[in-house]
Order: sequence, then C-alpha cells, then structure tokens
Amino acid sequence: MSSKPSEKQYDAIIVGGGHNGLVAANYLSRAGLKVLILEKNEDVGGATVSQRVFPEYDAKLSRYSYLVALLPDQIINDLGLTFTTLRRPVSSFTPVKRDGKDLGLLIDHDPTTRTERAFREIAGEKEFAAWQSFYSDVRQIAEVIAPTMLEKLPTRTELSAKVNHPIWEAILEEPLSKVLESTFTNDLVRGIVLTDGLVGTFARADEMLANICFLYHLIGNGTGEWRVPRGGMGGLVAELKNLAIKNGVEILTDSPVHTLTRESTIWEVSTPSGTFHAPYVLANCAPQVLSMLLSEDQPESREGSQTKINMLLARLPRLKSGDDPTSAFAGTFHFDEGYKEFAMAFAEASAGQIPTKIPAEMYCHTLTDSSILSPELVAKGFHTLTLFAFHTPASLFAGGQAKNKETKSEILRRVLVQLNEYLLDPIEECLAKNSDGSLCIEVRSPIDLEEEISLPSGNIFHRDLTFPFREDDEPSGWGVETGHPGLYLCGAGARRGGGVSGIPGHNAAVAVLEAHSSLSKY
Repeated sequence: MSSKPSEKQYDAIIVGGGHNGLVAANYLSRAGLKVLILEKNEDVGGATVSQRVFPEYDAKLSRYSYLVALLPDQIINDLGLTFTTLRRPVSSFTPVKRDGKDLGLLIDHDPTTRTERAFREIAGEKEFAAWQSFYSDVRQIAEVIAPTMLEKLPTRTELSAKVNHPIWEAILEEPLSKVLESTFTNDLVRGIVLTDGLVGTFARADEMLANICFLYHLIGNGTGEWRVPRGGMGGLVAELKNLAIKNGVEILTDSPVHTLTRESTIWEVSTPSGTFHAPYVLANCAPQVLSMLLSEDQPESREGSQTKINMLLARLPRLKSGDDPTSAFAGTFHFDEGYKEFAMAFAEASAGQIPTKIPAEMYCHTLTDSSILSPELVAKGFHTLTLFAFHTPASLFAGGQAKNKETKSEILRRVLVQLNEYLLDPIEECLAKNSDGSLCIEVRSPIDLEEEISLPSGNIFHRDLTFPFREDDEPSGWGVETGHPGLYLCGAGARRGGGVSGIPGHNAAVAVLEAHSSLSKY
C-alpha cells in the first residue's frame, strides 16, 4: 500500500490499522504529531472492511462488522468525515408459529398501528404498552451516558444521580433477567429484548455481562439506533485512511509487530520491516495480543460465541406469514430467539454441544443501501443477507481445521433448516450461484475470526465488556491506560470499546495529547 517510512523515529506508533487506530491517527496527526501505523495485513480496516466475498459478483459485503450505532456524531464532525449511516424504517421482524398458523411480529422504529396490531395478535393486549414504557425508560439512561463516552470516565455515583430513575437499578444493578421477567409476560418478546444483551456475548440472561452488553447496544448517540453504513463498512475505513494519508500519517502494511519494549522514555517496536521508536504507542489490538507483545500473562476473557454467515441472493424469499419480504428483511430478522430457547441453547453449548435449535438473526443491507451492489445486480433484484448465529462458542470448533470445517457445516445445515420453517421459498433456491454451481454463502466461525482479524477466540469485543464508567474508588482516567507509561489501548478492548465506534481511538489520542502537552511544559 504505502512505501517504507523514511524515518524510524515517531511521536506515536499505532499497532494495528483498524478503524479505531485510524481515528486515533487522525486526531494525533491533526495536532501536529508524527504518526506511524503498523498493520499486519495487506491493507488497513480490520473488522471494518468491505470485500468482494463472492468474486464472480460485483457485490462488496461488510464481511465482519456490519451495522453502526456507537460511532458518535462528534467524531464525524471533528474529523470532517462525509461518512453517513442510513435509518432502517423497520426495527425488527420475528416470524412465529402459533396454533398451526404462521404469524409475524413486525416492529417499526417509530411505533405504528401495524406494530401495535402485531403485538396484540402475538403477545397480548398489554405487551405493546410494556414495550413502549420499557424502552422509554432505557432512553433515559442512554441520553445521560452517550455524551460521556468521549470524556474521562465518570463515576457510577455521578451517572446514577444524573439518570435519577428506577431504570438505573433495573439495568445496572440487578440481572437483566429480573427486569425482563417482571416487565414482559410473552416468551418471544422477552427473547427479542434479550438479544441486545447477547450479541457477541456468551452469557445467560441472569449474568451481569448480559446487562453490560445490553447497555452498549442501547446507548449509541443517545438513541441506540443501529443504522446501515452507506456504501458498506469499508466506506468508513476508506475515508479515514485517505484522511490519515492527507494528514501525513505513514502506514506500513504487511508489518506484524513482534515485540514491544521500553527503554527510558522511548518505546521500541520490532517488526519484520524494521525497528521503530516513539514515546507513545497506541495498541489497536486486543489486550491478549498486547500482553503477548509485552511478554506478559494474558488477561482472561470469555470466548467468542457467534457464527457469521454471509449470503448473496438472486431474490428475496417469500414468507409463510404472508408479510412483505421488503419489510420483514429490512430490519433485524429474528428467528428461534425466544427467551427459553436462548436458555436452552446456552446450556447445550456450555456442555460442548451444538444447540439443538440455534437462536439467530439477520439483516439485509441492500434493502436500505443498494450501493454495495453493481447497477446490474440491483436491476436483477439481487440482495445480501448477513446472519448471526448465537451461542456457538469457539470451543465447539476447536481441534484443527477439519473440526472447524465440520462444525461450520453442521451449524449452517441446522440454521438453514430452521430458517426454512418460516419461508415459502427455501433459502437455497434464492441464493445466487457461482459458475461451478456452488451457492453464494460463506460461514465465518469464531476460530476464523481469530485467524483472519486477530479476535481472541473470535470475541468481537476483544474481551468482556465493562460498564462505561468507573467505580467511585477508582482513579480518574480515559479507560485506555495500560499501567505502562506511554502505552495505551485504542481498540475494542479498551473500556468503552466494542462495536464500530471510534470511541477508544478518540480517547487514546486525547490521553496521548494530554501527556504530550504536560511533558512539553518542562
């Protein structure tokens, strides 16, 4: 991509060229610092890339990460980005079989009479009111926490006082299961709400880890709305990369970092391309990877537990419920995600078994943004589908490539059988085909995610998420500090990391600029 840097002395070196590293590089370079990014792959982007997954078709899929909620508008404005996200008119659709009849719970982002009617038919008269009341309460937490994400970590007491509502205790002090079971009576509705507590998280509903995950999925920009990146996720990376180069950031690809050592006030960063030096290093890699570079013990974290399936369709399938596919697939399409089904799947996966019924959800990027397809594919009615299969932990795939392949094949088989229970047109008949007759579908396991983009055991958050505040007795900080002078986490493994947000990139950059300014005074 870019040539070797002309010098080996920098103000800041960033290990890893994911979107957070690029955000940090742009903030630092705009402040006048000389910045180098070292990326192990042949291009930057990490999990936020768009790729031509099926080479015979001009379709660029967001291969790993695919929706955006946590990226603050402030970062977009600070950096002058033109990157935009698009609203999905439909929040979710869930097909369900009831007394031999196929129905669908369609929930619009702005609740409509059809949403209320669907709730009444499937979940009873009171469940819609409970839904509206619950998310109205949650919004009060989001509106308080969202503005603090680009500030030093507030304390638990400070945020609790600002929220000043019983929902604080329900979401941040007690297991999520308690509020779900006391607020909702319908198993399906409980499960739909719970999904936000389990995406990327291998946990039960009564574990606080589910609360933390739920909170992150509901606080983005104060609304928690998950939106579609225009042009695919790679659009964000391309703009950040071009801006960084314009700002003088040097990017060296195919350059995995081998070791990090510190002498006096300078960090030495060793790569196959050479050795580089800087007073500040920002680690845009998982904490587990950083610990290996430092020759330290690795922090413990739960394994990744999602299998991702990317599909290219020649047409959308029709639904047995009779709902319009362009509405049903426009939001998040849940299936087999009942509250009890989640509990059963977790129990089976914890016992080392592929869940008998795998909870899953998917969405169609192209119903909101067709620009990731060529005009020819759009004219033919092609679409993409991205599917997330829950509670499929890395341990199920461990044991070599043969085991990984075998488990992926079985999970794919089960998920497609489950999905077809709700479709008039079997999904296999709707998939585009390659010239050799194979279907345009790929499966990425947690093991694949570790090998391809260095997610430890496929954990999409790098490690277990933590609440976006500090306890009252913890020292003040940005949540990016490592305990080593001049070394900061700027990836998803930082506090207030996780998801496509740029938040740890911003916060690490600000921490560096604070330290740099302080040292410059002497």
